Parts: sequence; structure tokens; C-alpha cells
Amino acid sequence: MPDHRRHRSHAPGDPDHFSEENLPRLAEAFEHFVWLLDRGYADPSSLKLVGDRFHLVARQRDALRRIACPADECKARAAHRVPASDLRGQAVAIDGFNVLTTVETALGGGVVLVTRDGCIRDIASMHGTWRRVAETVPAAEVIADFLTGAGVASAKWYLDAPVSNSGRLAAILRSVAEERGLDWTVEIVPDPDRVLPKCAAVVASADRAVLDASQKWTDLARQIIEQRVPDAWVVDVTRRDGSSPA
Repeated sequence: MPDHRRHRSHAPGDPDHFSEENLPRLAEAFEHFVWLLDRGYADPSSLKLVGDRFHLVARQRDALRRIACPADECKARAAHRVPASDLRGQAVAIDGFNVLTTVETALGGGVVLVTRDGCIRDIASMHGTWRRVAETVPAAEVIADFLTGAGVASAKWYLDAPVSNSGRLAAILRSVAEERGLDWTVEIVPDPDRVLPKCAAVVASADRAVLDASQKWTDLARQIIEQRVPDAWVVDVTRRDGSSPA
């Protein structure tokens, strides 16, 4: 079915699935899920067990999967995280679709999730296709504003060649950079997940595999959303993390 969306907004059932009434149940499910992950239980089977126990729909299970990770992974990632205050004068390598679609989602009123490892992730799934929406240019501009304010020296965007319309997004990013006189380059590569960890620059991504393989990374989307998108629909069920499930 063709994608005719004009906004990167929430799914039809999200206002119910992530309502204030449902968040305590999702938070408790998160606690049970990470309790199992911390003890070495497999992700798929643990998610099914917890999802079934708490009667979670597929969308909530997908959110839980994106939020949770074992404690040792969190600790390892935290050791390589670069805060915004340390970005001045640095070069940044940006996981293009990963960062942009998350900021688009926040601007469009979609759900963005605070994760156990300190990032923010959305629940979007492009399935090999990216489509320009009303939030695309504003997202690129708010990213540009943040990077300028943080004093970033240069930014190189990496886009996935297999994702359709990569060329169109590259043109948009180059246009925003030219209008603002920014030192941006955009490269379309077969697999940014393989390229980004090899960069000497600080990597901007929330992709777990990229974070685990990178020497320096920054949670760019989270910092942008918290500082520049105050009305974003941010769901955080990780705050009670640490208690043992009954």
C-alpha cells in the first residue's frame, strides 16, 4: 500500500496504548522485562512472556523492545557517551535516518521513548522507504540550530543507499546547510552501521549496534528534543528501574 502520510505523527492507537492510564502497566512490564534480560534470558522469549502477562498489544511490545536492554550494555555504552557540552569544536558523524526520523516524529506529535541506555528512540519503521513529510525541513533546521549552538565544527551525514528517496533527503540536507553556511557533507553509503563506528568523529545515533561499536557517540536526538522540542510526546517508563518484579 502506498505511503501517503504527510506527517511523522503517532499511530491511530497510540493515544490509548501510551495513555497516562496505561503507562504504569507498561512501566511494570519494563521492570519485568529488564529483570529477565539482566539474568541472561533471551530477548524474544522474554518479551513474549512479559507481553502476554501484561496483555500488551504489538505496538506496546515493540516499544518495550526499543526501550529495554541489559544493564551491562547500558554501562558499556555510557562509558563512550559524549555529552552536548563536550561537542564544541568537534566533528560529528550523523546516522542520518536514525536521527532525522526521531526528530521528525517528535515535531509531528508522535511517541518518542526514553530508553534504558539514555537515548530517545521512536517506534517508526521505514521498511526500506523514507518519505518526505511536513516535519522534514523543520527537523533538519532544528538539528542545524542545535549543532550550531553546541559549537560543532562540522557534520557528516550518512544515509542508507538501500532506503528509497535517500537522494532526495541528501538534497534537502545540503540545501539547509548551504542556506545557513554550515560545514555539512552528506554521503549515501550501502550500510551506515558499518561505516559509522570507523569514524574518528563523534557518532550521533541511537542504533544499538552502532553505539556498541563506536568509540565516541552522542545521544543527539534526545538532546535536541529535550532542548528544542518542549512539547514533544516523550514516554518514559524507565524511572522505577531497579525494583524486583513480584
